[in-house]
Amino acid sequence: MSAPVPPGSLDGLLPALPVPLFVIRGDRLVFTNAAMRTLLGLGEDELPSLMELAARFGPEERAWVEPMAEALARGEQPPPVQPAWVRVRGADGRQHLLSPITAPGRVPEEQLVLLLDAEGGDAVRKLSTVLVSTAAELLRCRDEAQVLELAVDAVHRQGFYVSVMLLEGDFLRHGPMRQEPESLAAAARLYGQDVHQVRFPRSGMPHLAEVLTSRRSVFHPDAFSMARRLHSPEVADNIQRVYPPGSRALDAPIFVGDEPFGVLAVQSTTLTPANAGALELFAQLIGGALENVRHHRAAEARLAEVHRLQNELIASERLTVLGEAAGVVAHEVRNPLGAILNTVAVLKREPRLGPAGASAVEMLEEEAIRLEDIVRDLLDTVRPLEPRPRPVSLGELVHRALAQLLHGREELPKPRVAFDEAPDVPDLSGDETLLQLAVTHLMRNAIQASPSGGTVRVAVRRVTDGVSLVVEDEGPGIAGLDPKRVFEPFFLTRANGRGLGLAIVRRVVLAHGGKVRAGARPEGGARFELELPL
Repeated sequence: MSAPVPPGSLDGLLPALPVPLFVIRGDRLVFTNAAMRTLLGLGEDELPSLMELAARFGPEERAWVEPMAEALARGEQPPPVQPAWVRVRGADGRQHLLSPITAPGRVPEEQLVLLLDAEGGDAVRKLSTVLVSTAAELLRCRDEAQVLELAVDAVHRQGFYVSVMLLEGDFLRHGPMRQEPESLAAAARLYGQDVHQVRFPRSGMPHLAEVLTSRRSVFHPDAFSMARRLHSPEVADNIQRVYPPGSRALDAPIFVGDEPFGVLAVQSTTLTPANAGALELFAQLIGGALENVRHHRAAEARLAEVHRLQNELIASERLTVLGEAAGVVAHEVRNPLGAILNTVAVLKREPRLGPAGASAVEMLEEEAIRLEDIVRDLLDTVRPLEPRPRPVSLGELVHRALAQLLHGREELPKPRVAFDEAPDVPDLSGDETLLQLAVTHLMRNAIQASPSGGTVRVAVRRVTDGVSLVVEDEGPGIAGLDPKRVFEPFFLTRANGRGLGLAIVRRVVLAHGGKVRAGARPEGGARFELELPL
């Protein structure tokens, strides 16, 4: 039979507290918890009077305990006394220095008294100071792994073994820890793998599951008894062999916001309810630091999205202005160009030109055609794109572009082209004319960038979300440039370029719901990749 639990005692919380505690009504104790009975060596149903309890106090304490007991026995209000500490002789014959904390009981005539360990007060203050200082460092972390490593290191430096058990769905897994190497080696032999890789079912660790469900810490006065209750004999024997006798344990929940994250598990022979309270608070601070990391990550993502939208708005406004200018240029330039080319056609039929005249007419025609190409590219850069989808072979588009560029009228370098087309590449759905335009511009860019004797590597592959085209050259590359800017209109990477081809490539690919990327090759040169959905 155990000492009666006072009604309304927080659903039986008081009996489970590891701190000595008793309830006074009148001049008698009406309730003692297990920790109090252990301290005084009381039987489970033994409830002494205050005068009997006073006999356990030191001489200084009896000077105020006895008058208080006598006043309570007479039904009078005792003199207000709140000592900083009291000395109590325990059942072990040793004098314990304790700090009493009083609180009203469930009814006016009851008083609840807790006796906290005052001997470890300095150690608790030191631990609290260190943990608070560490918490300030945790708030500067921008990575969850960094938070956990810093936290377990701080706890371990104060003389505790420590682990963080991470919650992953219905499983728990060891995260950062500071434990005896011998224990970790034994665990690796037992499980056949590093203990960090072992996933334990949450249902198989009920003590931790309860900590997360209740959101309350649990103090284990005897870590070895807990180990034998929860683990296999082999695991429990290993724990008892490696860790010192008298080890105690604390399991404190870590929550990020309202979501359970894991458990801070601490073991030591010096673990007391007082410093366990500091560690419990530290577990809450760890959760706050983890939440801070996630807030910063979300803020960075939102900022990146704002920058992306700003860039898109700027690009859209720039394209609008460019479109208006292109319309004017096309109107003002195309008509004179048409007249020039018609005149050139007439002059080429004139037999009296002579060699010098024929050469001048040919040069005039070339420059007029080049100017016409620039106007066409400018219009392609700004005109609305409305793809008319049909089945298209990306490999066939590459073959056509290479035939046009390497064997056409354009004066281009003649690099070696290595074309690798995978056999399983399906047709995609797209506008053949627009896609041919984009592929031709991309191939022209690589060929123009290639040095004499260089190699252009082209690969067409099936990818998870569609089809990809990769083009690599051995030219000067784009190292030191922002890869995204090379697709902007009039952004030049070569002295003789127009800065329009890659802008057209990007517009066509985006109009088809695809992606385009640019980067530098480690060996030198540039690498461009298009991904188009099927």
